[in-house]
Amino acid sequence: MLAIFHKTFAHPPEELNSPASNVTGENPKLPGETLSDFLSHHPDTAFSMNFGDSAVLAFVRSQNSHHQRVFCGIDGIYCVFLGTLNNLCDLNKHYGLSGKTSNEAMFVIEAYRTLRDRGPYPADQVLRGLEGSFAFVVYDTQTSSVFASLGSDGLESLYWGIAADGSVVMSDDLKIIKQSCAKSFAPFPTGCMFHSETGLMSFEHPKNKMKAMPRIDSEGVICGANFKVDACSKISSIPRRGSEANWALANSR
Repeated sequence: MLAIFHKTFAHPPEELNSPASNVTGENPKLPGETLSDFLSHHPDTAFSMNFGDSAVLAFVRSQNSHHQRVFCGIDGIYCVFLGTLNNLCDLNKHYGLSGKTSNEAMFVIEAYRTLRDRGPYPADQVLRGLEGSFAFVVYDTQTSSVFASLGSDGLESLYWGIAADGSVVMSDDLKIIKQSCAKSFAPFPTGCMFHSETGLMSFEHPKNKMKAMPRIDSEGVICGANFKVDACSKISSIPRRGSEANWALANSR
């Protein structure tokens, strides 16, 4: 899986961008180069979708029944989902999808759309209700929004980093991330979610802020940052205002 989003709306944490990317000789690549590399690594099983200069999504069809990969698009919302939700049937009933042919990516889109348009409960509450191993990336073409999350068990992989033009790159392929982002990358933190308007937060501990810890590689060079829950720092409660930009604020309790 590969997702690339333009810097003007993705707004990743500044700590992901390592100054060492410009001085170590390992230069980050432009999005077009990264996409070409990804497709060349999977010539028979990959496809991609371009959304002008805003975003690129690329997907490799699953060849392993034990490692599910699903791609779906509904009404301008696209989702790449890795893993399996053990309680998908119950979730479908809760979101009114019972009786329809539905997979994990379809469910995530419907849940995202419900949160975006009506926001009946906080996003962290929805994610805590997902049982299983998962990683997903959602791109909403209507609002030019990005929503991504990685499950708490860490059995799925997700990495993110900064490309040569400042775009955000997300992938489960560590080799692609390293080639694309040089030193400006990190593992996406488990038990967390990222929204392009509200930033990175823990869905397990939504009242705590996230803290960036510099990553040092084997050469002693700063390589992006690991993000951890800061147990000593709390987020002030923020009133929900009902717009698409604020559905993920998640502090209504």
